[in-house]
Amino acid sequence: MTKDMVREKMNELPIRRVLPELLERMRSGTSAVLVAEPGAGKTTQVPLAFLNEAWLSGRKIVMLEPRRLAARSAAEYMSRMLGEQPGETVGYRVRMDSRTSRRTKIEVVTEGILTRMLQSDAGLEDVGMVIFDEFHERNLQGDLGLALALESKAVLREDLRILVMSATLEAEPVAALLGDAPVVNCPGRQFPVETVYRPPAAGSALEKHMAAVIREASAGHPGDVLAFLPGKGEIRKVQAELESGGVPAGFVIRPLYGQLPQKEQDAAVQPDPEGRRKWILATSIAETSLTIDGVRIVVDSGYMRTQLFSARTGMPYLATDRVSRASADQRRGRAGRTAPGIAYRLWSHETQNHLRSRNAPEILQTDLAPLALELAAWGVQNPAGMAWLDPPPEAAYERGRELLQRLGAVRRDGSVTDKGKRMAEIGLHPRLSAMMLQAEKLGQSGLAAVLAAILQERDIFRSGAGAPPDSDIRSRVQAVRLWEQKGFAGPNADEAGLRRIVQESRYMQKQLEAELSGPGDIEKSGLLLSFAYPDRIGQSRGGGKFLLTSGRGVELPREQPLSRAAYVTVAAVDDKKGAEGKILLAAPLSLEDLQQHHREDIVEETTVDWDPSLGGVKARRQVCLGAIVLRESPAGQPPAEAVAQALLDGIRAEGLGLLPWTKQAAQLRQRLQLMHEADPDWPDMRDDALLSRLEEWLLPYLDGLKNRSDLQKLQLVPILEQMVGWDKKTRLDKEVPTHIAVPSGSRIAVDYSDPKQPVLAVKLQEMFGLHETPKIGMGRIPLTLHLLSPAQRPVQITSDLASFWKHGYFEVKKDLKGRYPKHYWPDDPLEAIPTRRTRPQ
Repeated sequence: MTKDMVREKMNELPIRRVLPELLERMRSGTSAVLVAEPGAGKTTQVPLAFLNEAWLSGRKIVMLEPRRLAARSAAEYMSRMLGEQPGETVGYRVRMDSRTSRRTKIEVVTEGILTRMLQSDAGLEDVGMVIFDEFHERNLQGDLGLALALESKAVLREDLRILVMSATLEAEPVAALLGDAPVVNCPGRQFPVETVYRPPAAGSALEKHMAAVIREASAGHPGDVLAFLPGKGEIRKVQAELESGGVPAGFVIRPLYGQLPQKEQDAAVQPDPEGRRKWILATSIAETSLTIDGVRIVVDSGYMRTQLFSARTGMPYLATDRVSRASADQRRGRAGRTAPGIAYRLWSHETQNHLRSRNAPEILQTDLAPLALELAAWGVQNPAGMAWLDPPPEAAYERGRELLQRLGAVRRDGSVTDKGKRMAEIGLHPRLSAMMLQAEKLGQSGLAAVLAAILQERDIFRSGAGAPPDSDIRSRVQAVRLWEQKGFAGPNADEAGLRRIVQESRYMQKQLEAELSGPGDIEKSGLLLSFAYPDRIGQSRGGGKFLLTSGRGVELPREQPLSRAAYVTVAAVDDKKGAEGKILLAAPLSLEDLQQHHREDIVEETTVDWDPSLGGVKARRQVCLGAIVLRESPAGQPPAEAVAQALLDGIRAEGLGLLPWTKQAAQLRQRLQLMHEADPDWPDMRDDALLSRLEEWLLPYLDGLKNRSDLQKLQLVPILEQMVGWDKKTRLDKEVPTHIAVPSGSRIAVDYSDPKQPVLAVKLQEMFGLHETPKIGMGRIPLTLHLLSPAQRPVQITSDLASFWKHGYFEVKKDLKGRYPKHYWPDDPLEAIPTRRTRPQ
């Protein structure tokens, strides 16, 4: 495309209509929000429009793009508009790739680059304007970059211009964050796009269905196909499915995802040199920023890959989730950038109605250790004082800061250490930065760089070509070394991944400003990983199961050599389901290395615990690293207080059944519970209430006891009586008596098993002459009478004795008189003489 053709195309873009307003807003103020629909041209036109503004004063413009491919593409497109090459007026900087020079006035960078720029020069003295593009993606680094830039503007550079741009963004909250900045709206140049819902049949594999729809759409409509899939694994499966069915003449398959080499990414984005139609199989990398000429068909799986953080385990994990409506609309819009198109959605209308409106901001659901480190290096200990669209969640932020303390990056007060400053400069996750710095001291930086690169890459052993041989990360290190030496690492290895690992590892070593070191001792892999994951050092529990220092249980997916290791460091875990995480990558760790290099975290202590297998208290001297016990031996006589507390722990663990509940003790407890039901000032006798207050009522009586047998010596009646004191004990005997005197003169025990319905079981003949049901508990609780036959079997259950005498007695009398003719069955029970004998004396 010639320079004149580029300019002609540029003049047709909708953004040209609002550029005068935007320029005026930035002349009269220092902040603005631009909402421009897809296809408007904001990414490539806006930075160029500001090049000759007087307020720029020789400074440069920095524009953030969330993705590397979009950053490079934008810089290359703007350079073509100017008839130049990237690195002249317009350049870019992304990780491991840079095209800039002294002439560069516009730098397109990824968000981590801006953070590094701000950390090294808080005032951004050579920058006149910062543009945040595609801000609706709400990446963690984007939110952080904006927060730091706003603080720099408020404290050091009030003239710094900040422009936030997005295709789909609720502008008002962002405008308010920028100090009530003006909002400029620009319609897009969107051609009509037909939407077709095509969910797969029940039981049909998504990949097969996707391949079938791609073929169908290509046959019925013109243009290239852009198919959205959640990740590289799904892209490979769809590619294999398409290839197995034969790729028609005039078509070519082009994968597109972040880990692809730049040459292959360019092949997917640019027109095919042979004029073939493209089947582009992409992740969400193609959702925004990129305009891929020729795409008129979109096939959307409706899924995306997101990294989430498990608060339960403290471990990150990748999750495949439904896209939001906003993302689905962005994907659909790709088909109408340059001509009318069609979008196939592989889900139903009903599913569409239930999609969430927008993706959750990354800051609300990811590991915040990197954010906490950057803020500590910036000099901020409490993020609440900064400007955020969504402030970091307190609990997640505190977890991140606790990890940084463990890694030696911050002090207890949250201030950054010298080590933390270097970790921030390296720009990796704090775990990996800590490993790199420790490895440098041991002369193992080459090995550490390879390990770090492996951990940032998908597993180089393809699952599609058979399961990975094992979970030992050393086999991956060996594959990398073999590929470096011979250019081949076996049919099960991903050569593109190997190439990226080698490039990344060399780049990381240069970041340390050290010469490339040798390959290092592969047997130190577990030790190096332990500097990154001190909370994931694991001790074998047998059978491939390990207990981590964090207290979490993990296990290997199957029997393998690593199963026999006494200690391992776990670098990657699948924690999506099951009580124990599945180890994906780990390496053995020698006890000698562990004790030498983690001695500051190893503590020696005497533990006194309840041992259920012994049925008593066990005292041990333990050498511990976190939750794992490295060594233990019997301890001497432990303190009496510790033994008593261990007994209480045992009772809480096994229940109150450990105590000797005699018949009298059980009845007293039930009586007290009845009083509690009537008056909350009386103690609650339920299990959970007694267990929660063991220290109050039981601890004083445990002196000298140490096991289950000793507990059986306790006298619970006086212990429970002591809970209420003498005055209440007297009242208890009055209001909730153990026995009731009945008309016959007998004293009958009351059954308080159900405190809400106490029972008096008494022979019917002993109740003659009593008009009303006996009541207890301040006369408010009628006893439930179990009226018994001479054979002690219930013939009537009632809590209304008067009604029984009037209505029920005569039927009962007929039956009893027939069965017990020698007994006394008067016609008038209220005038009869009560008796506990066959007949009254």
